[in-house]
Amino acid sequence: MRCFIGIDLGSTTTKAVVIDEDRNVLGRGITNSRSNYDTAAAIAKQEALVNSRFFLLRQALAPASGLNGNLDTFLGQLERDFRLEQFIEQLSDLEATSARNLETARFGDLTAPVRAALEEVFRQLHALAPSLFAPGAERKSDFFRDIAGSSYLSISEQVAKEAELRYDYLLNIFDRSIIEVENRVYGDSMSGHLLAALDRTFVAMPELANLADKLRAPFRSVIELPLEEAYVVGTGYGRARLPFSKEHIRSEILCHGLGAHMMHPGTATVLDIGGQDTKAIQVDPHGIVESFQMNDRCAAGCGRYLGYIADEMNMGLHELGPMAMKATKSIRINSTCTVFAGAELRDRLSLGEKREDIMAGLHRAIILRAMSILARSGGIRNEFTFTGGVAKNEAAVKSLRDLVRENYGEVTLNINPDSIYTGALGGATYAWRAVVEEGKAAEARA
Repeated sequence: MRCFIGIDLGSTTTKAVVIDEDRNVLGRGITNSRSNYDTAAAIAKQEALVNSRFFLLRQALAPASGLNGNLDTFLGQLERDFRLEQFIEQLSDLEATSARNLETARFGDLTAPVRAALEEVFRQLHALAPSLFAPGAERKSDFFRDIAGSSYLSISEQVAKEAELRYDYLLNIFDRSIIEVENRVYGDSMSGHLLAALDRTFVAMPELANLADKLRAPFRSVIELPLEEAYVVGTGYGRARLPFSKEHIRSEILCHGLGAHMMHPGTATVLDIGGQDTKAIQVDPHGIVESFQMNDRCAAGCGRYLGYIADEMNMGLHELGPMAMKATKSIRINSTCTVFAGAELRDRLSLGEKREDIMAGLHRAIILRAMSILARSGGIRNEFTFTGGVAKNEAAVKSLRDLVRENYGEVTLNINPDSIYTGALGGATYAWRAVVEEGKAAEARA
């Protein structure tokens, strides 16, 4: 099967989208961006290809699997078991890497007790792993570094205390080792992990054991199906570092405009608020960019602004929106500068203002900044599509709806649940056009 891939290398996350020859989305993948951009691009693409296999599995198993309404449950368990297999491989790699790094660390006579403590930490981490991927388990992140890191830190602190060792010895080993492990790509393990996950799933769902033989044939057909990378297009904040020739690179503006059009064909105006910048784009009925404005010299009005505020408040970024939604009034934030906004936030708190009211005011300030960029690009036209990571923030969406209604009246506002992949979808569509419409041959590999 020929497929076309778009990769959007953002400042904080790297996204990839895979589409087929009919421009249907097969899969999406995301990873945290890192200093090694080649690796970030490769891992995001691998995740998108894995996601594509699960999409194809759904299609293969749906017609005659005998699952009788249990398809979603079966595939949900299968994916959890697959992620567990991935996690165990990386955890074992982290354990081996940590052991090697311990040998070169200068702990002197403490090397042996540190080694014993390290072994105990990983024993507990392996024992904990299945619960992290059990049904209903909640994780703040799906990235290995975050999942393994939070567990490692809590376990190693207790182990160090019991062994009467300095905690920073174990922390130092982790910091040295995790960088190596997170910059490795485990693409060759995918088939093996899927097969192992299938066996785990039948154990977890014994009521489906009688279907095992019937399900294995379509399962193997999907695993063995070659996904030919016909063309890859890269875009995003770090696109200059993508491992492609210039012919395979497109600007963020072009990809976000086309991606928004592919998600919502009636789109005329696009607002993208990402981690590093804010983009206001006007597109024609074919998704071609007509004009745009961009804020890329200041953190105000983009995801970095929210990140800074979260740090000031000692909160997680994901907690800001829900807190702002509890506001009973909106505090006016006068400063549009990120640093000065932090100072104003502290002043407001010292005056006794409620945190939720301040958060509502900060979200409104971000959207006001975006509205000025939209105005310079040509204003808001029907339909209006909001994309980027900030589009997942309910308080930002509420402020945007209110301000659009105040300034432009009733306008169709599109917010796609997969809007973070807009740029990558645009890139994949450009890849499709390069081959199908322009007849270009595949050259790029990530």
